[in-house]
Amino acid sequence: MELGRLEHVPARDVWGNEAYDFTPWLLGNAERLGEALGIDIELQVAEHPVGGFSLDLIGRDLADEGALIIENQLGGTDHGHLGQLLTYAAGTGAKTIIWLATAFREEHRQALDWLNEQTAEDVRFFGVQLRVVRIGNSLPAPLFEVVAKPNDWQKQVRSTARGAGTGGKAERYVRFWERYLARVHAAHPEWSRRRTPQSTNWMGFPSPIPGTQITPSFAAGGRLRHELYIDSGDVATNENVFAGLLARKDEFEQVYGRPLSWEELPGKRASRIADYSTGDVLEEQAWEAYIDWFVECGERLRAAIAATVINRSS
Repeated sequence: MELGRLEHVPARDVWGNEAYDFTPWLLGNAERLGEALGIDIELQVAEHPVGGFSLDLIGRDLADEGALIIENQLGGTDHGHLGQLLTYAAGTGAKTIIWLATAFREEHRQALDWLNEQTAEDVRFFGVQLRVVRIGNSLPAPLFEVVAKPNDWQKQVRSTARGAGTGGKAERYVRFWERYLARVHAAHPEWSRRRTPQSTNWMGFPSPIPGTQITPSFAAGGRLRHELYIDSGDVATNENVFAGLLARKDEFEQVYGRPLSWEELPGKRASRIADYSTGDVLEEQAWEAYIDWFVECGERLRAAIAATVINRSS
């Protein structure tokens, strides 16, 4: 058996310029980085202004809708970029902070580990080392190696402990979403890359429509809610997306298979298209039925989006 040899390729042989070549490429290939990190991300803008500086990339972590930022280097880490990373995090209020470089000094990896230990439960720092490889004359392929990441388990324990005084719901949410994620990864692995449950009443997942996410949740009043949540960060954009979908309401609901609740949410930036059922996370004996309902709604909603938005656009 003849086997090829894996060869490393200098990153600058592929992307000659960090700002003009690599950053635009990463903006259009966010899913590759998200797969390495094990989270669902959406990158929105390159060269985002922060005071008098320019942040390489900004977007959002779909797990919590928090701001996500990336600082790139087609070179080794240095103190200057660590300072920039912290400046941009403070200037954007980011919850997911990613430092990407072709080589990481041990001191900088330790700095990210320390930041993960000291910061709040919903703030996460990642260090990602970029390598480029190929076999023989094959196309070069990027490899993202996560060299620093948050200890989600420790942070989750802290968050759950703080929520213990609310009747134990935080701990139950963690266990419920853990079960839900296991079902999704088994039945529909294309829906999400995330592996870590959260202690909140909702979880956000990627949607084919930019600026939206698909969200199962436990709503107030003992209700389950599964929705297309529309929030690009811009009111006018949100209104346009909602109006465009509302114009196809009959067709959308026909594919979905039942009526939906179309909620403009006056006074709020976002809007939603939702389906409801009854349920409470405290009723553990009904969890499997809740998961069945959430998965079914997810299948229906994605089918409706594909038929009325994606296929029509193509």
